[in-house]
Amino acid sequence: MSTVQTGSGGTVRRLLLGSQLRRLREARGVSREDAGYEIRASGSKIARMELGRVSFKERDVADLLTLYGVGDERERAALLGLVREANATPWWHGYADVLPSWFQTYLGFEEAACSIASYEVQFVPGLLQTEGYARAVIRLGLPGGTASEIERRVEVRLRRQLLLTAERAPQLVAVVDEAALRRPCGGPEVMRGQLEQLLRLSERPNVLLQVMPLGFDGLAAESGAFSVLGFPEPDLPELVYLEQFTTALYLDRPREVAEYTATLDRLRADSLSPEDSRRLLTSLLQEA
Repeated sequence: MSTVQTGSGGTVRRLLLGSQLRRLREARGVSREDAGYEIRASGSKIARMELGRVSFKERDVADLLTLYGVGDERERAALLGLVREANATPWWHGYADVLPSWFQTYLGFEEAACSIASYEVQFVPGLLQTEGYARAVIRLGLPGGTASEIERRVEVRLRRQLLLTAERAPQLVAVVDEAALRRPCGGPEVMRGQLEQLLRLSERPNVLLQVMPLGFDGLAAESGAFSVLGFPEPDLPELVYLEQFTTALYLDRPREVAEYTATLDRLRADSLSPEDSRRLLTSLLQEA
């Protein structure tokens, strides 16, 4: 378990590049000390690079690839391309004044994910929120925020949603407690718009929405809100994201991830089917 405080947008790429460099080094039988000597650094610097905890210089990576016997130009180009991607400025850097560093890190993982599965108790998931609903939620969580700060946070939330229609859109599984759909966040008009959007998005092939009905007393619901992110690269394990009041926790140990994945499976089994969830949304829309 780790508490994430860094705000770099290249987190995922650094992790991926670091794991690949470690695999190449070990396959060649090179010690961390010898690798460090090659790039005029220490063995501990190599360890931090392989854990994705520091930035990479393209020259250093090129020298390490030579040391590790990587001569294929396409393989070298792909790995050096990761260096440039890891060092690129992410779109959310322009919102650093209104985004905590730990959430900037999450945005890096979210953009790289091929699957996102979440359980939400109090609110509609951020990736599915309308502009009006997002504004109401952000105002609620930021009572002392200025109008400018609130609007900039709304912009970030809407920008995140472009993921769902991107060329390589992730598969999104969202289990939402019915109480969140009945809570009048932003007023009747905002809630009608939000319910309509959920109905539209639930028809997308990459979005699976299920509602946990009111009154359900299953043990799985005691977990609280969480998300499980999966990545296309085999070197990156699944992560569990737990957002807290002033920071975020990531769980990446296989046993812990498996527990949350099993919990999500139970939540889905206890929830309404996607078809029944849409019928409930239609009913709630008629009531709104």
